[in-house]
Amino acid sequence: MSTNENAAAVEEEVSTPAGTARITWHRATAPRLVLALGHGAGGGIAAHDLQALARALPADGVTVALVEQPWRVAGKKVAPAPKTLDEGWRGLWPALAAAGPPVVAGGRSAGARVACRTGSALGARAVLALSFPLHPPGRPEKSRADELSGTGLPTLVVQGANDPFGNPDEFPAGDHALVAVPDADHSFKVPKRSGRTEAETVTTITDAVRRWLRELP
Repeated sequence: MSTNENAAAVEEEVSTPAGTARITWHRATAPRLVLALGHGAGGGIAAHDLQALARALPADGVTVALVEQPWRVAGKKVAPAPKTLDEGWRGLWPALAAAGPPVVAGGRSAGARVACRTGSALGARAVLALSFPLHPPGRPEKSRADELSGTGLPTLVVQGANDPFGNPDEFPAGDHALVAVPDADHSFKVPKRSGRTEAETVTTITDAVRRWLRELP
């Protein structure tokens, strides 16, 4: 392990069948849960929602593990097929589980899909889906709702109200909980005309996740 630029965060490289992955740990002093968060296909763990959760949740007794998939660690620009993403996630899961407390599987966008597809088989306590890509933009007939409905676990979706990959009104009824983030797009960015600030958006996200984690059985 090596300490990165944030003194509270520790990086760990993990070998997987898909290549070397990286976990950046933001540890709670006395953790009751680990929240593992994967990134999307177009970005990494610097996404502001992932960073906000990593800052906020350790104070609640939740260790946050920000996971970089092997393709990202290798410096590639394009994410591989879902099967390879799942392979990488499964390969690094033992390192997450070794932290001790139960692990909540989560991620944003493509990372949320990975968590939904693999969480139950890996023994996750629950699934957190940030900006779940319900369908490609403009293609609602290409629904991925089966991934969400098939988790078999307590699941929270946090979705931007203006997400072109599926706004909250498009989600089918199911066992998952859903929190809408006002005016936000797929990256949880809000237009200036909305009158909302990024800080308000981040607070909406972190408060929703914090409440849900506290209420998990």
